[in-house]
Amino acid sequence: MNKKMSQKKIERDFEKLLSTLKQKDGFINYQLDHNGSVVHLGYLKTSVDPQKLEKYILPRLQEYLYHDLNELKSYIPITKTELTDNADSIQEKLVSGHLFIYMEKSSPSYLLIPIPLDEKRDVGVPEVEFSVVGPKEAFVEDIDTNLNLIRKRLDIPELKVNKLKVGTITKTEVAVMSIEGIADEENVNTAIQRIQDVDIDQVIDSSYIQQVIADNKNSPFPQLLDTERPDRIAAVLAEGKVVIVVDGSPHVLLGPTTLIEFFSAFEDYFLNWMVASAFRLIRLLAVFFSILISPLYVAIITHHFEMIPNTLLGTLVSSRTQVPFPPILEAILLELAIELLREAGARLPTKVGQTIGIVGGIVIGTASVEAGLTSSILLIVVGVAALGSFTTPVYKMSNTIRLIRFPLLLVAHVYGLLGLAISIAYVMVHLLRLTSLGRPFMEPIFPFRFKDFKDALIRLPFDKQDKRPYAVRPNKVVRPSGKDKNA
Repeated sequence: MNKKMSQKKIERDFEKLLSTLKQKDGFINYQLDHNGSVVHLGYLKTSVDPQKLEKYILPRLQEYLYHDLNELKSYIPITKTELTDNADSIQEKLVSGHLFIYMEKSSPSYLLIPIPLDEKRDVGVPEVEFSVVGPKEAFVEDIDTNLNLIRKRLDIPELKVNKLKVGTITKTEVAVMSIEGIADEENVNTAIQRIQDVDIDQVIDSSYIQQVIADNKNSPFPQLLDTERPDRIAAVLAEGKVVIVVDGSPHVLLGPTTLIEFFSAFEDYFLNWMVASAFRLIRLLAVFFSILISPLYVAIITHHFEMIPNTLLGTLVSSRTQVPFPPILEAILLELAIELLREAGARLPTKVGQTIGIVGGIVIGTASVEAGLTSSILLIVVGVAALGSFTTPVYKMSNTIRLIRFPLLLVAHVYGLLGLAISIAYVMVHLLRLTSLGRPFMEPIFPFRFKDFKDALIRLPFDKQDKRPYAVRPNKVVRPSGKDKNA
């Protein structure tokens, strides 16, 4: 009696499921008679691979003799097939590329077979972090491909992957990676816990995760570094850092990170240490120059013109003779013009964008000087500041540098050098208070750790970098050198 009631409930659940699925666009319900029983096969046409369906599933449904789904499962040459009685989970499985087989009077009720339609682009070269020397592989939007690119470089059993689902609607797969025995468990658990606590309906890209798990969500500075290079990810995993891979995103997050890392191109490690150190210092100086040169010009011209040498004063006066605007308005107009050109170049097709950037910069700059709307010296200052911001290897940090220049310009106009100094001090205090996955963002400057400077402002030779960065609290501080050493 109980068996008959249970079978009737299964049949009612199936009829309810079938009625719901028929309302979905692209749902296919295929039926066939087999050994005196009706077999139902259901799937979403847009989600499954038709070649796998015709090659591996349909022939076995028609040619083999089976009495229940348990027996049929042994004939299906596809891994991760699943038997279930839970009709509620089937809709979610269908969207992810599964098909279900329902056989009347069989228990378990459903056989779920994954045959997703894999439409993904091939592995290409890095577009944002391109390097002249070194590997030319970049991540793609498929998480399995990205994990394979990392495993290819770190083929060790200690490489651990924790997979999570994020987003109430998108159910995006997120993988947290670390090397067991090297990475600090506290860092790993912090990353996993914050991702588990994410309460949003959709996660489309790793940038969503970067924003919602940041230590300070109101800071313009990114607190996790994103990269499209598998070689960089392999290197930071070996240092003891935590990596976050998001399905659908060609950029992978890493942390804990420090401010200095955002100005270190991974190409530095493919060059001689002296050359790499020189380029890194030039990059850092260019960033400071980019942030301060325009506000300094406005502050000095507006409030402290007595600081200008006599040999330069005449040139400045003559360049501003015909300019009707005060220095602050002149500077903001030029900065906005640079930003408009940059945005136009980024949004237009590549070849058109390059032409707009070059021609637009020359035409607008020359025309504004000849019309007397801006001085030629300020045009040079703003142009050099823009070039300095381009040297930042990480795009999101470059955006931050572009942003903070505008409030510094306003403060320099109102309060001069004193206000500029106070504003810089405020930014430094903000940076000193920032953390990345709970670790100091300004390390090794604060807290000061002399030993971590071997790969900070400059890069020492590899044989001098015998210890992992203390900022990530690695379980093994000393790198293996000839024989295994433990800190």
